[in-house]
Amino acid sequence: MTVNDKHQYDVIIVGAGPAGLCAAMYAGRGLLKSITIERGAPGGELLNTDLIEDYPGFESIKGWELAQKMTEHAKKFGAEIVTDTVERIRRSADGWFDVETARGETYRSQAVILTAGGTPVKLGVPGEREYAGRGVSYCAVCDGAFFKGEHLAVVGGGDAAVEEADYLTRYASKVTLIHRRDEFRASKLLQERAFENPKISVIRNTIVPEIAGNEKGVTHAVLEDSTTGRRSDLPVGGVFIFAGFKPNTQLVEGHVDHDAGGYLITDSKMMTSMAGLFAAGDVRSQVTRQITTAVGDATTAAIAVEKYLKSLRETDGKVRA
Repeated sequence: MTVNDKHQYDVIIVGAGPAGLCAAMYAGRGLLKSITIERGAPGGELLNTDLIEDYPGFESIKGWELAQKMTEHAKKFGAEIVTDTVERIRRSADGWFDVETARGETYRSQAVILTAGGTPVKLGVPGEREYAGRGVSYCAVCDGAFFKGEHLAVVGGGDAAVEEADYLTRYASKVTLIHRRDEFRASKLLQERAFENPKISVIRNTIVPEIAGNEKGVTHAVLEDSTTGRRSDLPVGGVFIFAGFKPNTQLVEGHVDHDAGGYLITDSKMMTSMAGLFAAGDVRSQVTRQITTAVGDATTAAIAVEKYLKSLRETDGKVRA
């Protein structure tokens, strides 16, 4: 494979969400030749978040505005950001990575920081996309405080759904947990804790085929009994969907250690089990997924990459000597 010299870098950053932009900034500060590849506009999930109130230094800031500030900050230190979709990350026999994109480009580097995040599993029903950010949410910690005193619906039956339903009772007047099956997949401990909460009511064997609302936002969720097919309306001010979350780890060719959910396992330097492949943000196995943890991961990863590349050069020099 022949790769143009201009496509050879010290490090390639895949994804330009908060983690990717922070990694790009630190790579620039470290004078590393880097490129950040993002399939859409820089900012990632920030662009799908209306208001952010849990990022230090900003009591309240729009998601798009924080994304813009992070992008400008990264570019100030020389970040090169290209719009393209990464389709494959492959570590060659020579230890270099080949990063291939949808536009037919191949970029090479000795280190990759994967910050491609993950994607919340959507219900794929009418109203879900239309009311995203206006009553439909996939993050209770991010958006729960905007629904004080509201009746909220939580859709799902796993740990995330049950745990987040319990969390939302801090703000909501009532939370209705809707699960398509009779048995919940969430751990027994989480179920006991949530179901003992007087603010939580549970509806089983029910799906949500539609989310409805008006110009102000969500007004109700349509419920359908999985057994009888009977439909009814549940008046709510918001619908929180926790049907699953898929980390974008399928880009990496070859085995990389991961947890049961598919999230990459790293050491304290954010390096994965594949030498030279670092992970930061929502793609990494960790306790929580917040902007603050994403940029913390990325800071560590970028600085660790600088040290990693230095060690490779020193080792190469000794071999040549």
